[in-house]
Amino acid sequence: MKHLNKQLQLLAVMPLALLVNAILVGSASAHVKWFCAYDIAGKPRGLANVLCPDFEYLLGASMLALLAGAVFEGTFVGMATLRVMDRVSSALRENIETLFRAGTAFFFISIWAVGGILLTPELTTNSTLIGALQLGIAAGMVSRRTMPLSALGIFVLFGNAIGQYGLFHLADYPVFLGVAVYLALTGLQLNFYNIAPIDMVRWSAGVTLMWASIEKWAYPEWTFPLLTQHPGMMFGLDAELFMRAAGVVEFALAFALMWTPLVRRVAALILAVMFISAVGTFGKVDLIGHTLIVVVLLAVVGDNRTELRLVRRPWLMPIGYAASLCLFMVLYYAGHTLAFGTPIT
Repeated sequence: MKHLNKQLQLLAVMPLALLVNAILVGSASAHVKWFCAYDIAGKPRGLANVLCPDFEYLLGASMLALLAGAVFEGTFVGMATLRVMDRVSSALRENIETLFRAGTAFFFISIWAVGGILLTPELTTNSTLIGALQLGIAAGMVSRRTMPLSALGIFVLFGNAIGQYGLFHLADYPVFLGVAVYLALTGLQLNFYNIAPIDMVRWSAGVTLMWASIEKWAYPEWTFPLLTQHPGMMFGLDAELFMRAAGVVEFALAFALMWTPLVRRVAALILAVMFISAVGTFGKVDLIGHTLIVVVLLAVVGDNRTELRLVRRPWLMPIGYAASLCLFMVLYYAGHTLAFGTPIT
């Protein structure tokens, strides 16, 4: 009976947890390293601890929600909703390239002005050359001709960060590589094997957020200080359970970015609200740090391209979702073992 009551409590709180995660918890704990102490080399929670009944219940609920969205998209009402989104987001669509150029310039000027930041707040540097390169990347946004050079600069910064912090740590941030690819291809007016630049950067954002979701389950204790400061977020749930729910919500929304037009655009809108709303709570560090991912999400909201193949096959959604979850969990734990020698348990 106690277990049943707990499941009913989870069912009742899920809509509120989704909203609060979108506004506060998701943003901060997606990159909790910016706000709290962390030990990336420390042993993560064992899979036996992560894959508990509560997690399975939450996973099933998120899978049903995604399946419902996929089915809805193929209906007359779903298609009408997509057309409404097309009209509402026309200004975004017409200015996607400008959005990327302005956002990239703002981001790199900001981290240069703050000083000591390599790419994100926890990746630090004392090099004056890094600062000069950041300004050069920002300056490259004034013309399409120089955008590929700025893209090269981002790759250099990312490689430098890998050299200092290791590949496993930088697996948190493939969105930077996606932005660099977008800038290079857009500047050169090319597609990559008929894949549009916006799709490349959209996938990189999804991978970034799915990886961050695994970290919520592997190291929930990193976020506990934030939950202590904002106890109302948890709606009476204990911190462990709430972090499982927050991770599932974020993973589901991130996976949705990989899916069909309506599903991914709604997910992008929710995620954009998540990051933008969190700035009021977490300040300029959050504003600067999440600039580029917000740019990507807004671009996805405005992207009105349609492809009907997957829309007609909504049953593929839960299969893809489950496969992605398994893949990312294996990659995270196996990657940690390779990087730090911790066995998968």
